[in-house]
Amino acid sequence: MKKILLLSTGGTIGCIQTDEGLIPGIPIEELISYLPLNEGDVELSTDTILNIDSTNMQPEHWGEIARAVYDHYHHYDGFVITHGTDTLSYTSAALSYFLPNLQKPVVLTGSIQPIDAQKTDGVRNLSDAVTYAAQGAAGVFVVFGGRVIQGTRAVKMRTESYDAFESINYPYIAYIEGNQIQQNMELPDKVAGELRLETELCTDVHLFKLYPGVKPEILDSIKDQFKGVIIETFGSGGLPFLGRDISKTVQNLIQEGKIIVITTQCLEEGADLSLYKVGRLIDQSKVILSNDMNTEALLTKLMWAMGKTLNLSEVKKLVETPM
Repeated sequence: MKKILLLSTGGTIGCIQTDEGLIPGIPIEELISYLPLNEGDVELSTDTILNIDSTNMQPEHWGEIARAVYDHYHHYDGFVITHGTDTLSYTSAALSYFLPNLQKPVVLTGSIQPIDAQKTDGVRNLSDAVTYAAQGAAGVFVVFGGRVIQGTRAVKMRTESYDAFESINYPYIAYIEGNQIQQNMELPDKVAGELRLETELCTDVHLFKLYPGVKPEILDSIKDQFKGVIIETFGSGGLPFLGRDISKTVQNLIQEGKIIVITTQCLEEGADLSLYKVGRLIDQSKVILSNDMNTEALLTKLMWAMGKTLNLSEVKKLVETPM
């Protein structure tokens, strides 16, 4: 019998309808009453960390969730975290960095409909998450719509469909049907060592999305508010230099000691600054390259890396090195 700890943070899966709209209100003890589990399969325990809409999830909350896993780590075989879908990808990525040397499954899930709705997806998602926490591989994963996604590769693609999340630039880890897991790929061996808790963050990070006509002065006006900036560029990583010269502004920020990350607005296949002149204007040794990381994982990893050091070369190595 596997011992699983179910941790609640709120989200749609536990929402109730009020005059002000949906708000989290179903206690975790009631959530598990919907599970079609044989009591002999797993021994479930519960705890409530937060009870919020995930729109209100803050970076400091990621640390609370990681701490709960860390504090109970030696008492359970796996962990399930219920979470709102809107920022679930950020939390799953953050936990992947916060808990190095994880040797047990930590599974995040939620739902598009509350668990007590007539056509809820909450029952299946919660049941699947418990199944994977009890039988699956070590690491941080998102389980949603019968699919298991690496924690740093999950992106919410749809707001209403039950297959809301997709795995970006990485295969699905597994599929779940009933209580059966169909493994889709072999995961690399985990690094040996004791579990660590690394939750120090630098949240002085700005996410800047390019669009035709964007004013370079925007970055100049807010540069004192951030230490690092992720720039979502066009295509393979181009920065415009005609008319409104973003490339010059970025080079000035680099000279002023700001940590710059170059990524792309394209979800798949990643950025490559070497292809075009609009990319080659930037010295790649002086910026951090996203490769094929999604923005949610890139943002949380940058905050985590900058929480350790503000030295560009060290942050660059931490962010660009696959974990």
